[in-house]
Amino acid sequence: MLGVMFRILFLLLVIIALFTAVSCIRIVRQAQALVVERLGAYQATWGTGLHFKLPIIDRVARKVDLKEQVVDFAPQPVITKDNVTMRIDTVVFYQITDPKMFCYGVANPIMAIENLTATTLRNIIGDLELDQTLTSRETINTKMRASLDVATDPWGIKVNRVELKNIIPPAAIQDAMEKQMKAERERREAILRAEGEKKSTILVAEGKKESAILDAEAEKQAAILRAEAQKEKMIKEAEGEAEAILKVQQANAEGIRYLKEAGADEAVLTMKSLEAFEKAADGKATKIIIPSEIQGMAGLVKSISEISARQP
Repeated sequence: MLGVMFRILFLLLVIIALFTAVSCIRIVRQAQALVVERLGAYQATWGTGLHFKLPIIDRVARKVDLKEQVVDFAPQPVITKDNVTMRIDTVVFYQITDPKMFCYGVANPIMAIENLTATTLRNIIGDLELDQTLTSRETINTKMRASLDVATDPWGIKVNRVELKNIIPPAAIQDAMEKQMKAERERREAILRAEGEKKSTILVAEGKKESAILDAEAEKQAAILRAEAQKEKMIKEAEGEAEAILKVQQANAEGIRYLKEAGADEAVLTMKSLEAFEKAADGKATKIIIPSEIQGMAGLVKSISEISARQP
């Protein structure tokens, strides 16, 4: 009976020893850290891998997540430089860089960051007017990140980024801003309409101008073509008249030559010359100059004709 109890007790001790040994084995995952205390004092920070701790003496004080974390804080009331009260909520991206300082530096790190964010935001917005606050988000974000990063460094926290999520002005300010935006849109619409009408008028005027220029150019070309046609017509008529006169003169010359060859006397030649002058004049000349020899011959012919007419 005593031997059975001894065996049971030994088995229990073995089980307890195995359980204790297993409980002293710790596996730390990636992007995590364990802060270990020995007899209540900081002992070490365990990183990724397999670790062993002494039973009863060592204990894991805190498990720390090393990944970047995001915390969204509720809207905080702030007052601008021109005494406008608004509400702004912020989003903070932070990462734990020193697990020991994070564990022992501040009692409640998230609450500390929230309060620090609120006070920093009030200080920054207090130096800006309403319009600057609405248009300077990037500047505010940069100032807040720099200020928070310096303040949280003793806590083992690095602030990577700060964003203003919403800027909520008072209802009266929102209504005034909406009216201002509506008036601005109407003004831009009127400007665009006026510019459109101006461009349309300019295009119409340019079209009329180009049309008038084209009409004048066409009329000019038509006049040039008409003048050239008239010129060619006159040249052809003059050439035709000159050729006709030349042929008439050639025919008369041929007739006189035939008369000479036929032995015609001087009187006949003179009469033929007068006939040639008559045809040359063609009833259009206002003055004809006749050589003196021909004039004398003409008088002689006239006298002979008169004598012949007197005889019975």
